[in-house]
Amino acid sequence: MAEPEMTVAALLREKEELLLRLQEAEDLISAVRTGAVDALAIQGADGPRIFTLEGADQGYRTLIEQMNEGAMLLSQEGMILYGNAALAELLQQGLEDIIGTNFAAFVPADFQPSWQAIWAKGWSIGKSKGELPLRTLAGQLLPLSLSANVLQFNGGLVLACILTDLSAHHEIKAIRALVAEQNIEISRQQQALKIQEAAQQRVEQAAAEVSRLLEGIPQIAWTANSEGVSTYFNRRWFDYTGRTADQLEQAWWRDYQHPADRDAAAARWQQSLETGHVFEAEFRLLDHTGTYRWMLNRALPSYNERGELMQWIGTCTDIHEQKMTQVRIDQAQKQLQENNAQLQRANIDLDNFIYTASHDLKAPISNIEGLLHALLEELPSADDSSPSAQPVAALLTMMQDSVDRFKRTLDHLTEVTKLQKEYAAPTAWLPLSATIQDVCLDLAPLIQELGVQLEVEITDCPAVLFSEKNLRSVVYNLLSNALKYRAPDRVPHVRIWCQMTDDFLILSVQDNGLGLNLATHQHKLFAMFERFHTHVEGSGIGLYMVKKIMENAGGRIEVQSEVGVGSLFSAYFRRQYI
Repeated sequence: MAEPEMTVAALLREKEELLLRLQEAEDLISAVRTGAVDALAIQGADGPRIFTLEGADQGYRTLIEQMNEGAMLLSQEGMILYGNAALAELLQQGLEDIIGTNFAAFVPADFQPSWQAIWAKGWSIGKSKGELPLRTLAGQLLPLSLSANVLQFNGGLVLACILTDLSAHHEIKAIRALVAEQNIEISRQQQALKIQEAAQQRVEQAAAEVSRLLEGIPQIAWTANSEGVSTYFNRRWFDYTGRTADQLEQAWWRDYQHPADRDAAAARWQQSLETGHVFEAEFRLLDHTGTYRWMLNRALPSYNERGELMQWIGTCTDIHEQKMTQVRIDQAQKQLQENNAQLQRANIDLDNFIYTASHDLKAPISNIEGLLHALLEELPSADDSSPSAQPVAALLTMMQDSVDRFKRTLDHLTEVTKLQKEYAAPTAWLPLSATIQDVCLDLAPLIQELGVQLEVEITDCPAVLFSEKNLRSVVYNLLSNALKYRAPDRVPHVRIWCQMTDDFLILSVQDNGLGLNLATHQHKLFAMFERFHTHVEGSGIGLYMVKKIMENAGGRIEVQSEVGVGSLFSAYFRRQYI
């Protein structure tokens, strides 16, 4: 009997408890319905679980529901415990399909590591944020910014997340980028426009400066466009032609050009227009007095920065005087050529005459010499002491001397003829020391006889490129003259040395002999057959030959002399470099 009573009592207590719990559930449902309490029923292994946010204010709940950003609470397992209407709208699903789902199911596979990083950071430090896309019901990817914080919820911890749609932000960003790009382009165009305006100003200033300069030059200045049509003439053109400034020439200058020069000038101008080459032509131009004057016309093509021919800029320079001078020079050169031809013919005639005279006179002189020898055999001998024999012998001796001098003159004439033809005599590099030594050996008997004090200082002289025979002739004549024209009252002193300049090697021979009065004899000193000291034997041909030899080799001979003091002869050999 006791056991049933206990059972009834237990049942009654259980009934009361159930009624209490039912009342609490009804109160909770009423509170949820009225918005006083947020609650969520989640089916678990032990049956449904009710999650409530105790003490929630209706104002906060209304605010969260009206937010444009999505809001949600995540359990520690990642399950969505709560979501607002904006979250459902973002994911394009109903809240009943979202709540209770693991949030990771909405994250694309490629962005799972990003979500795990945001998730882990949020739980570890209590807050985190990041960006990642979510996949909507239609499969589209929605870019979102996610901010997470850890909150107390129903006696436990949850991760509260706010999700912001970045689509509009990305669009705004793209628009801003486009606007920025357009602003940059506009700024660039404005800058280019400013540069262009500045360049235009500089061009205008330069054009004004060029115009001012062109107006100030003494030449005729002009411009033409790319087709060759005249666009500008400076004041000098109008002064020259007598035209007025409003009569700008459009048909080129053909009406002012000399008829004989028009076609050639027009052909050159057309060639420059076709090729872009510099134009240059000489022609005669008619001035306002009706006189033609020679002009040099030149023009250069002018290009822009793109390499396009813009115009031609030219000048016309009066060269009439130069042209007339050139004509006179040409006439003088023509006359000089004719004179040279006449001189060449005269030289040839002279050479022929000398050759003929020396050849034709040798036989008569030889005959005269033979007759003298025959006459000597017929006349009394030199030992004959008769009064008539001595005058005859003296006359014969004088005749023989005359014959000998005549023969030497003929030989000298032959040498002069040979010298005239030796412009291209074979040359070699010859040391002066060897040539001077050979000449000194030839003159050694005379040097010893006269007791000559001879100084030779040529050890540092380089070799000269010269004809061996001619070099010997120059040295021999200079040294033998120094001995021949010695002063009788003093010991002969002869000094030979050399020095160098950039262009010449100078061989000098100085003596203390008789000397010359150059004031009266300078112009005759190197003439043929000229002699100034007749007390010694000579033909007057040596210095003439020295002068010709040196000039034929591109050098010269100079002399300094004073009567009673001595002479200095300097032979200038043109230097040649190996």
